[in-house]
Amino acid sequence: MSGELKHPVNARDAEPGKGRLRKVAFALLVGAFGAAILVGLGIWQVQRLEWKKGILSTMDARISGSPSTLPESPDPIRDNYLSVEASGRTGAGEILVQTSRRDLGPGFRLIVPFETEGRTVMLDRGHLPARLRNDDREAGSDAEVTGNLHWPDEFDRLFTPEPDGTIWYARDVPAMAVALGTEPVLVVARRDSSVPEGVVSWPVDSSGIPNNHFQYAATWFSLAAVWLGMTGFWIWRNTRSPVSKQSS
Repeated sequence: MSGELKHPVNARDAEPGKGRLRKVAFALLVGAFGAAILVGLGIWQVQRLEWKKGILSTMDARISGSPSTLPESPDPIRDNYLSVEASGRTGAGEILVQTSRRDLGPGFRLIVPFETEGRTVMLDRGHLPARLRNDDREAGSDAEVTGNLHWPDEFDRLFTPEPDGTIWYARDVPAMAVALGTEPVLVVARRDSSVPEGVVSWPVDSSGIPNNHFQYAATWFSLAAVWLGMTGFWIWRNTRSPVSKQSS
């Protein structure tokens, strides 16, 4: 017989091992669940990126399309960004919408009535520098205009101040139409044959519309990688042998 004594495994000696396994299993579960959520958010942002690209592509196509005459009853959804051309005469009165352009500084969008083919709509002539605010501008000038129909989403009833005389703080098409006595139709000029001196056309384009979904997707995927890395590090730290922990 061998002189070695076989000692039965003590249930208490097995408890630390079982405890570590439970901790590892829990960490893996939390790590996988958290990573799945973060990856899912990243995939959602990739889908949003493609959706936004489609919208911008459609918008650019409408903006740069061949100009047509003004529709008889323009629709804010169907005809938004529609390229149009019209000949007519500017009317009396104006609205100055406070704004700023990076290349031109603070100023206003100059919006006036525009009589064309027996109807009166609004014409956004472009950026008026703040220094020219009080200058006299001739009303009743003939103009040939090429531009785009637009119903900008700038007005917030909770946060946009009320107009101060001719000074407005957002292009609220229905309200501006009432103030100027026109149809609730706004043509944003790309080319204006009789634009007032100092006014710079500010046509509709998609460059100012943010499309940050790629950055959002990259952020979520990066967080998923960090989450998995932290999970792996925690498991490594908590499954090392007692000797290794003491030596470190």
